[in-house]
Amino acid sequence: MKQKQAIRIALVGDYDQSVPAHQAIPVALNRVADETAIVVDFQWIPTPDVEDAAVLKGFDGIWCVPASPYRDMNGALTAIRFAREGRVPFLGTCGGFQHALLEYARNHLGWVDAEHAETAPDSDQAIITVLSCSLVEAFAPIRLLPGSRIAKAYAAKETQERYRCRYGLRKELEARIFAGPLKVAGYDDDEEIRAMELDGHPFFVATLFQPERAALEGNTPPLVKAFVLASAGKRGLSG
Repeated sequence: MKQKQAIRIALVGDYDQSVPAHQAIPVALNRVADETAIVVDFQWIPTPDVEDAAVLKGFDGIWCVPASPYRDMNGALTAIRFAREGRVPFLGTCGGFQHALLEYARNHLGWVDAEHAETAPDSDQAIITVLSCSLVEAFAPIRLLPGSRIAKAYAAKETQERYRCRYGLRKELEARIFAGPLKVAGYDDDEEIRAMELDGHPFFVATLFQPERAALEGNTPPLVKAFVLASAGKRGLSG
């Protein structure tokens, strides 16, 4: 029997065994592989190794993983831009969500001075700022917008997920950032943005929460499954 072709997933971030999300990601991908019969090969790509994104060529999906500040923020931003403009299926979680917003602001909206308060705390142009209420180890509900990719992935109108972050989008910028193809896909109970996706892209979804951590509790994360299926679709495979 001919061996089934594998898909390749790039995990862009700086691996740290002590980070719960980093522990969870391989478990989540392996659970999805078992359920879909898709062979998933994944490779950690440290942010300093991204450089001009040549290292990302040949991957079927790119996941910008949690645990910022990254060793090389520009590496993370380059990877996100490569996925966005190259129409490569993309998932961003936690830090990946924050940096997807930053990349979009800088390179699509032209806000070249946009910054992240974690790495530029004194900047007047920080679009990612300290949350009014820290979400470190919070477990909270998210309302998913009807018709969104993420709502389709969960087959639900809401979910409850775990966070480990202290930064999010400046609320007053919401209308300007989401006036174009980037759309809000989920809010929390305080109407703060917790998920987004890009219209016109095969799969570009990012969440401030860490859906992968459900795998550590023995559950397959629906959004990770949707990401793998989209990556398989890029190669012309299916589960």
